[in-house]
Amino acid sequence: MSAPVTNHALEGPVFDLHQGGKMSVQSSVPLATREDLALAYTPGVAQVCEAIAADESLVHELTWVGRAVAVVTDGSAVLGLGNIGPRAAMPVMEGKAVLFKQFGGVDAVPICLDTQDPDEIVAIVTALAPSFGGINLEDISAPRCFDIERRLEATLPIPVFHDDQHGTAIVVLAALRNAARVLGRRLGDLRIVVSGAGAAGVAVTKMLISGGADAGEIVVLDSRGCLHGGRSDLNPEKAALAALTNAGGITGDIANALRGADVLIGVSGGTIGESALAGMSPGGAIFALANPTPEVHPDIASRYATVVATGRSDFPNQINNVLAFPGIFRGALDAGATRITDGMKVAAATAIAEVLAEGELSIGAIVPSALDPRVAPAVAAAVAAAAHRDSVLR
Repeated sequence: MSAPVTNHALEGPVFDLHQGGKMSVQSSVPLATREDLALAYTPGVAQVCEAIAADESLVHELTWVGRAVAVVTDGSAVLGLGNIGPRAAMPVMEGKAVLFKQFGGVDAVPICLDTQDPDEIVAIVTALAPSFGGINLEDISAPRCFDIERRLEATLPIPVFHDDQHGTAIVVLAALRNAARVLGRRLGDLRIVVSGAGAAGVAVTKMLISGGADAGEIVVLDSRGCLHGGRSDLNPEKAALAALTNAGGITGDIANALRGADVLIGVSGGTIGESALAGMSPGGAIFALANPTPEVHPDIASRYATVVATGRSDFPNQINNVLAFPGIFRGALDAGATRITDGMKVAAATAIAEVLAEGELSIGAIVPSALDPRVAPAVAAAVAAAAHRDSVLR
């Protein structure tokens, strides 16, 4: 047999770490004796099957379903890489699964679907749902992601959560609340520009409003400019956002939107030029969250804002969804929640923001580290309590 061909382009620590994937399955019970086998499998397992057949709710306590989440993608909007397909999306989904386990103690299975048809995705996830206690939708492009999530939420008796929308939005709300504290401002007094009207941009805007921002003082932009009531080219999600925001009726490009703005939140990719940033009010905040390349490099952003954040781990103030999703699902599963409400999302944002005590908060630390062990338990407790308040329990 000939020796395998070495692809030198795949050498280095990143590819070394990914060899063979990033996860495996391990038994949580002993399997060393005949008695162990008789209890874990046949004949003992038949008793458990019969009990669940008589009362299906027992699946949550007698199997892993009560602590398991499916991480589902169609590969249509992976990171900032775009529509790279289900196979190329698998490294991200594996990564998501191991973060679930590491930070939330939640078992997660990556599922990459070789279809981008919303009807097929809804049908497949619905068929798979009995194996899981929750569904984490990931890297599905807008506007299809809105419809897919809505339909699954209406169909399934378990939490459905599109992390690119809500995880990002929750952490942005937490970060902006703390940024406002550092700047000595009130969230409701800030003029905010959201660059990007896809999944993240829509959810961020709605979450900021739920969290206390003034809807009329938020301007959202898509690739054609500001969303406003006079535009006739908006899909239903964008039209609803236009009706809710931009009370001043600002039109035109990002430079127009940023004139006098206190906050820029970038969730669009691309580049925002310095000439547009120069119009911002001094002493504000720039969150340039596109990954892997921020819309504004932090060195440039710091010339025009006091607080600067990105989605990257190699700069201060990383706005990372890992601060949200492990604790959110941990709390939802612990509570036996059937869905994740707006109240649960706001509770998660509040918990993330409050992890940092007054002495820990600074312009270079407006959110906890992604590795902070306090975060997931705090978020889980807040989400579980909110689930009880919102009466969404099994």
